[in-house]
Amino acid sequence: MRHWLISMMAGMGIALFAGVVFGGPSLNGFDLSKHSVPTDQILSGGPGKDGIPALLTPLFVSASDAAFLNDQDRVLGLHQGQESKAYPIKILNWHEIVNDKIGGKPVVVTYCPLCGTGIGFDPLAGGRTLTFGVSGLLYQSDLVMYDHETESLWSQISMDAIAGPLTGAKLSQLYLTHTTWGVWRAEHPTTLVLSTKTGHSRNYDRDPYLGYAESPELMFAPNRRAPSYHTKEWVLGLEVKGTFKAYPFAELKKRTGPLTDQVNGQKIRILYNPATQSAVATDLDGKPIPSVMAFWFAWYAFHPDTQIFKVGT
Repeated sequence: MRHWLISMMAGMGIALFAGVVFGGPSLNGFDLSKHSVPTDQILSGGPGKDGIPALLTPLFVSASDAAFLNDQDRVLGLHQGQESKAYPIKILNWHEIVNDKIGGKPVVVTYCPLCGTGIGFDPLAGGRTLTFGVSGLLYQSDLVMYDHETESLWSQISMDAIAGPLTGAKLSQLYLTHTTWGVWRAEHPTTLVLSTKTGHSRNYDRDPYLGYAESPELMFAPNRRAPSYHTKEWVLGLEVKGTFKAYPFAELKKRTGPLTDQVNGQKIRILYNPATQSAVATDLDGKPIPSVMAFWFAWYAFHPDTQIFKVGT
């Protein structure tokens, strides 16, 4: 079960620590005295603080200069105003967080390889614009970020600060598309692409998590076991005014065409593309609704009361 972790850490030049579960007032140098989740559920993933280096000054290239990508490579796509950017998963696997600007506004793009979750945020919180690093910690198997300004710890999927001075503060989610490079480039021909010139020596053609998405095994088990589906079944998850709903790809592939649904009184449309194994949510006018593609176990760990779309019910 731990061969992915060993492979990933060896590639990053990080020593594997024997212990991965800690309690107490601090962990990886972060003060846990103020917290909103049980501290024994905040785990060390092995790397220390900044052992996985977030990108603070990312460089970009044009689509025509992104020869390191093929059409089937997966990217997170962000479009704001007249500007589009693509963040390749093959780079995010090694950095997990990109602090960036688009349309003149700061954004933070995050990816957790263990949960398959790519989420973009407006980094304004606590009355200031924050920048983020990788803490080396996990909560429910998910990426725990930290902000450089207060060293508060932030859960990626729950989108809030779970320890430190800003405990309880929330981040606003941005609309990201998780798709293939070929599709994103066709839809956004002027897109910029995150460059492999990151300032760090990494083999971005090597996947340190190869085979992980297909295996039912987890590196770090959350405290809830997800029922019904394969542990790593892809789902599109979204929230409408406090109500959460998951759309498993196993259900979406049983039907054809857009799905019109209603969640907490709001009508929405789910567009599933079996060719790219991706899905997006919009309102009935086609306006994107922030959502997240995730492995089923991860979505359920954070939203055990989630509604689940099933064909025929």
